Amino acid sequence: MDMDGLSVQLVVLAVAAVAAPLLVDRVERWVRLPSVVVEIVLGVVIGPQVLGLVQTGVLLETVSQLGLAMLFFLAGYEVDFRAVRGRPIVSASAGWLVSFGLAAGALWAAGAGAAVLILAIGLCSTALGTILPIARDSGLLAGPVGPHLMAVGAVGEFAPIALLALFFSEGVHSGKTTLVIALVGLAVAAAALGSLRRSERVGRLLSATLGTSAQLAVRLSVLVLLAAVLLAAEVGVDIALGAFAAGVCMQVLLSALDEREEKLVQSKLDGIGFGAVVPVFFVYTGVTFDLDELLGSPVALALIPVFLGAFAVVRGVVTWVAVRGALSGGERGALAAFAATQLPIVVIASSTAAERGLVSAAVAAAMVGAAMVSVLVFPLVGLRWARRDTRAVSVEPI
Repeated sequence: MDMDGLSVQLVVLAVAAVAAPLLVDRVERWVRLPSVVVEIVLGVVIGPQVLGLVQTGVLLETVSQLGLAMLFFLAGYEVDFRAVRGRPIVSASAGWLVSFGLAAGALWAAGAGAAVLILAIGLCSTALGTILPIARDSGLLAGPVGPHLMAVGAVGEFAPIALLALFFSEGVHSGKTTLVIALVGLAVAAAALGSLRRSERVGRLLSATLGTSAQLAVRLSVLVLLAAVLLAAEVGVDIALGAFAAGVCMQVLLSALDEREEKLVQSKLDGIGFGAVVPVFFVYTGVTFDLDELLGSPVALALIPVFLGAFAVVRGVVTWVAVRGALSGGERGALAAFAATQLPIVVIASSTAAERGLVSAAVAAAMVGAAMVSVLVFPLVGLRWARRDTRAVSVEPI
């Protein structure tokens, strides 16, 4: 395709990304939708199976993957190990292990065969990068649910993507994949320890350029993200793993800033991520969604509520049980609903399973469809249980 055609398609993607929050605002009087859901639906509409304004291609795929990487980077950056250490991370880890065992056992009993492992990985994930903006905007993240939500989301994103990298990475790595996962583990450990102290020297350097055109903190974040993604690609593991690790590392480094400056840097990174490249990933997910395969298969349509129920049980119910005593009432239910919300890892796991012939394209489409519905339904249910609003809370200017 010529460059003019690609330019037009990029503009159409940008129009869809801008239209999503506008549509959310217009329909809010009837139903409050997460912007992510509208972005995916608009992607389906402008994609090849409806209007045909945007086609799949290498350039758009690259931009989409950059958005995916930024989503996982921001998820890793958001995790504050000072807040989640102790009971939140212990209960989240124990809950995830139970979730994985339950999912694998149920799939094995259902006769999933060789697809048991990869489907179980998809079923026991949590879309931390997707739910964090919703939780933050509603004020839920600042309450007692916040540390548990971050812990559940961090484990629910890191553990599945690490297993995908370990068992389903492409090519022959001669132990490199295991090494990368070990390095990521060391990065997480360093984050847990390093966040306990602040470096005044680093803090002064970052602070000095924060209000200038140098923007060292932002430039350094982009460099670390790109380097981690490149490293992951070089050894054949999914870029999401490297991006998540990069976010964790930057969270540690930028903790040298004071609280106000940390919020300023985060707002800048959010602007780059959620304001530019992350929406492209969600819109392009809709563009590549195999709607014809889904609608043409009664079995696939029937599997959507099955997968949705599996998300609710495997992640939601298990998390609800795991945090007993720590949270109660609506806050406990809200955490369970957010834990059951899935999307990016489901997209990765289902597409990998379909490419390797472990599941049919219809089953993969049903799993992604169920994940889309989970993003639409579960956060709204969780906010209702917590008696929160989906509209953004007022914040103090930075």
